[in-house]
Amino acid sequence: FREEIRLWFLRKKIGMMFTARLFYGSIHFLNLESLNKLIFREMRIMKKIVLAGGCFWGVEEYMSRIEGVVDTKVGYANGTTENPTYEEVCTNITGHAESCFVKFDENIISLEDLLNRFWRIIDPTLQNRQGPDIGSQYRTGIYYIDKKDLPIIIKTFEEQKKKYEKRIVTEVEALKAFYDAEEYHRKYLKKNPV
Repeated sequence: FREEIRLWFLRKKIGMMFTARLFYGSIHFLNLESLNKLIFREMRIMKKIVLAGGCFWGVEEYMSRIEGVVDTKVGYANGTTENPTYEEVCTNITGHAESCFVKFDENIISLEDLLNRFWRIIDPTLQNRQGPDIGSQYRTGIYYIDKKDLPIIIKTFEEQKKKYEKRIVTEVEALKAFYDAEEYHRKYLKKNPV
């Protein structure tokens, strides 16, 4: 697909330069290569997924270090209480899981690769806990935004089942709700390195 676009750019070089100037206003391109870089940057395939893997601080920090991940934010997913606080989530009555919203460039990292990395940092056989953190808010989950991602999610889920004798309890569901966590939780391990 990219090669077809590049060939089209080469054939329509003068017309595209004019169109690009109209579209981007005062930006002036020095050559076709810089134009291609700008347009391809705008054409990146950005995907989003929400991952729950215990305490969201560690999940966010881990995901933020992966090449191709362009943004992360912590929050509360798939519960019933609107706009919950951390204290409310800790009561186990909101139904929310501490989660990390991940935005990534699929041209750099595929969803399958991202999920395989996620599976490495959790124990998918533990119900309502990860490490020392216990409670329903610490359950594991993959909450998809795009239903087209489900076959890849299921594929990685099935691969995990072969690695464990115990049953995998990680939730796989459509994202129903996501509420940003309080400011002090955001990028917590970047602000407070251990």
